[in-house]
Amino acid sequence: MPTHTSTILVVEDDAIVRMLIVDVLEELDFNVLEADGSEQALETLKDVNQHIDLMMTDVGLPIMDGRQLATEARVLRPALPILFASGYAETIEVPADMHVIGKPFSIDQLRDKVKGILGQ
Repeated sequence: MPTHTSTILVVEDDAIVRMLIVDVLEELDFNVLEADGSEQALETLKDVNQHIDLMMTDVGLPIMDGRQLATEARVLRPALPILFASGYAETIEVPADMHVIGKPFSIDQLRDKVKGILGQ
């Protein structure tokens, strides 16, 4: 049975894309939490008993976009690393202490980006 060293919250409103990201991260031995949007993500982030090492969020979420979610997430968890996934990665502006990966991405790109952020 694999040992999960880090927990990643994946926020993606497209169920198929979310499933693929979750499957890849679990294959890489990460513990993965899922949220289908910002409201569900915020509920997970508010749970003080839930350890989260990284939040990976789509930029284009309904109701509250990924950047707004990141702002709220940092209020709740100031040191939480954040990785944005975007089809427009080359044009998205994010704070210097946050990260971006362009969609579509390969398994290797996702693995390298996540492990780099987590210092693994």
